[in-house]
Amino acid sequence: MKPIWIVDDDPSIRFVLEKALARAALPTRSFANPREVLSALDASGADAPGVLVSDIRMPGGNGLELLATVKQRLPQLPVIVMTAFSDLDSAVSAFQGGAFDYLAKPFDVPQAVELIQRAVTESQREAVAEAPQTVAPEMLGQAPAMQDVFRAIGRLSHSQVTVLITGESGSGKELVARALHKHSSRAGGPFVAINTAAIPKDLLESELFGHERGAFTGAQTLRRGRFEQAEGGTLFLDEIGDMPFDLQTRLLRVLSDGQFYRVGGHQAVQANVRVIAATHQNLEQRVADGAFREDLFHRLNVIRLRLPPLRERREDIASLTRHFLAQSARQLGVQPKQISAPALARLEGFPFPGNVRQLENICHWLTVMAPSQVVELKDLPPEVLAVPPRTEAPPGAAPVQAPALADGGGGQVLEHGIAAPPLAALPLDPGPRGDAANGWEGALEAEAAQLLEAGLPDVWDRLIHRAEARLIQAALASTRGRRIEAAQRLGIGRNTITRKIQDLGLED
Repeated sequence: MKPIWIVDDDPSIRFVLEKALARAALPTRSFANPREVLSALDASGADAPGVLVSDIRMPGGNGLELLATVKQRLPQLPVIVMTAFSDLDSAVSAFQGGAFDYLAKPFDVPQAVELIQRAVTESQREAVAEAPQTVAPEMLGQAPAMQDVFRAIGRLSHSQVTVLITGESGSGKELVARALHKHSSRAGGPFVAINTAAIPKDLLESELFGHERGAFTGAQTLRRGRFEQAEGGTLFLDEIGDMPFDLQTRLLRVLSDGQFYRVGGHQAVQANVRVIAATHQNLEQRVADGAFREDLFHRLNVIRLRLPPLRERREDIASLTRHFLAQSARQLGVQPKQISAPALARLEGFPFPGNVRQLENICHWLTVMAPSQVVELKDLPPEVLAVPPRTEAPPGAAPVQAPALADGGGGQVLEHGIAAPPLAALPLDPGPRGDAANGWEGALEAEAAQLLEAGLPDVWDRLIHRAEARLIQAALASTRGRRIEAAQRLGIGRNTITRKIQDLGLED
């Protein structure tokens, strides 16, 4: 394992961090000033650091200048900047220079160790971050409903038929329309999109069909509308359910006859355009209410594609999140952030009323606002954290059972010959009242009371160790023994799970 390099002119700071990191089984190497660090980097055969922890103001060198130099040589190296001068300029300069995070003195040692461990985890992902990136797909989705959409796009690739896409706002209807165009024989022609709900009624007719010179006040030149702009390609009419009723008649004529008239014009214009429409509304209900023409509905509803909301395809949230984090990083010119298992689990339980568009916005927010390269649960935006996590099991899921301990699930024999009963299995529901008398919390309380009554020392450590053993065994059972994946799901580092497996005697 690569060592943690500590740079500080204060020997007491170096000593405290060395001892704290040693207890966490993290190797260290200390330096008194930036010159020593640069010399060590220049030395042939010197081990490169896994993380660099550097003070800012030191005799014989500046930590921010060291940050800039190190980032030029080792751009993927996580650097934690610490300083006793907790001012805005220092914080901004550190992050602008590419620092992993900022640590203000005096700091809480356990929190500092936790931050360094997060940086170690990020450093270990360097190889993955540097791996060649494949071209991002135009659409993502492993959910069965999305696979049905992909199959439909494939079947429609050789057809010119009109398609109606339905789905909630933000679910990606325009992406589907673009995919239909891209994989059709019209792919060489233009793709023109217009949101019929976003344009005032008085302007929409001219936007769609164009106008002749002098057709109305301000029409000083002939203007080609969207139908003419999409000649030989595809016209995407988004939010078609909000189109004014009188314009629906003109649209029906185009779909029926293949021609239209510009506003103020008297000569028919041929329209060689494939129309794809989309709406978040129930068009059948709009027809029943008299707000949408029934004949236009049937003309548009030749092939209907329903795009599922994100809450119906939760298995896609992880891949979409990583895709959008990488996309935001490219747009901002920064390294893409990773997301921890607990944070991802909370996103997967969020209802996403704004669907995929909301997830994309959240990922952009995290790229800008999350304080480190690994997005933790506490880094998620307030609207996500305000929603309680889902606790119900998915439909058809088998009940979760806690695996047996290494001793076969029986009680552990403690000092003085006193046998402690095993921890209860962890049910999904702690009980209808959620109080201490129900579920595993009640079992834990009873266990603690019995050990305390027996006068045993270190009750805290005993119970914590046994609970950790259960958690790790459950994670390893879920991942079929894959430790790295188990650590990610638990939200801990790879080295942490390895060390705890050894400490808890869980080795095979």
